Amino acid sequence: MAHDAPQATGPSKLVIRNIGLILSGALERPILDADTIVAENGKITGIGRFKDVDTEGASTIVDAHGTTVAPGLIDSHVHPVAGDWTPRQNQSNWIDSYLHGGVTTMISAGEVHMPGRPRDVVGLKAMAIFAQRAFWTLRPGGVKVHAGAPVIECEMVEDDFKELAAAGVKLLGEVGLGGVKDGPTARKMVGWARKYGIQSTIHTGGPSIPGSGLIDKDVVLEAGTDVIGHINGGHTALPDDQIRCICEGCKAGLELVHNGNERSALFTLRTAREMNELNRVILGTDAPAGSGVQPLGILRMVSLLSSLGDVPAEIAFCFATGNTARMRELDCGLIEVGRAADFVIMDKAQHSPAKTLLDSVQLGDLPGIGMTIIDGIVRTQRSRNTPPATKIPEIVAK
Repeated sequence: MAHDAPQATGPSKLVIRNIGLILSGALERPILDADTIVAENGKITGIGRFKDVDTEGASTIVDAHGTTVAPGLIDSHVHPVAGDWTPRQNQSNWIDSYLHGGVTTMISAGEVHMPGRPRDVVGLKAMAIFAQRAFWTLRPGGVKVHAGAPVIECEMVEDDFKELAAAGVKLLGEVGLGGVKDGPTARKMVGWARKYGIQSTIHTGGPSIPGSGLIDKDVVLEAGTDVIGHINGGHTALPDDQIRCICEGCKAGLELVHNGNERSALFTLRTAREMNELNRVILGTDAPAGSGVQPLGILRMVSLLSSLGDVPAEIAFCFATGNTARMRELDCGLIEVGRAADFVIMDKAQHSPAKTLLDSVQLGDLPGIGMTIIDGIVRTQRSRNTPPATKIPEIVAK
């Protein structure tokens, strides 16, 4: 099992030089005019041309060799349980495997696959606090897992949400996976959660696991959650007219997941683009699930939406980085000064017919990952899961 990754023990300075392309993660300016990034003590301190930034005193120097640097990818919808193991597939090291797919941050949508998951109020609060504490301490491979997302039940009262927030819980599990499946009850509890700074997500579409049920547009819109969880179904999507009604009827995040209906994902993307609201589109995998664990799921969604949704690749990467970071109020996901130094370094896969990484993604290919960096520390080098990259970065001597 992958254990907690080592953290920096003293002052550190990372310099990434000879970058061919920097993807910012920001829709308003997805490509940056720079070839060097500097990070100190885990935070970005400089972005620009090599001659213009302070590179002296680096403890780690990475020569990007003309490859692409992007923010570490964010999976907005996972279901962790205990450490880097999932009973859903009886699989170990799945989080570490996601890191090899470029994912450096994960957001729990509920620890619903816990065997014997408690449904009573005391039990569900205890489990949420435990998960929040455990993943705050444990970072498999260095991946940041924001966990502790209770699945709400009808017996909960306002003080339960106040208690959860005071204990550090900042997320609700998917509304609809527990006993709360009606709009009025969901809206009341979502309001209590929001009052105490807890962000909410709702299950959308047909049932996914025993105990869940159909959540249609009326319940989704009345609940008023911050994020519309897997609007393209997890796995079964709502009809197109209901998806459009949800998109037009609220301003919540529109989460597209790998373990959903791909046609519905493309329909949602087109609808968001027609509304000029691509900033609402975020990506997740909704794994581990019955269909398995998908270490390359976020990359596959980026490629799908770019190639079949006619979205420039640099914009599609924003769905998996900056959009999610802003919506989830994270300090990562954007390459800008002051943000966490979380990066994925990529290039087009070997023998791709495209000339550049962006062109290859728009053709539907997956990029090859050459390195991941979290908090300014190199966590992996050439990925064991992606196709081999044409060019790879290198840690060089000072």
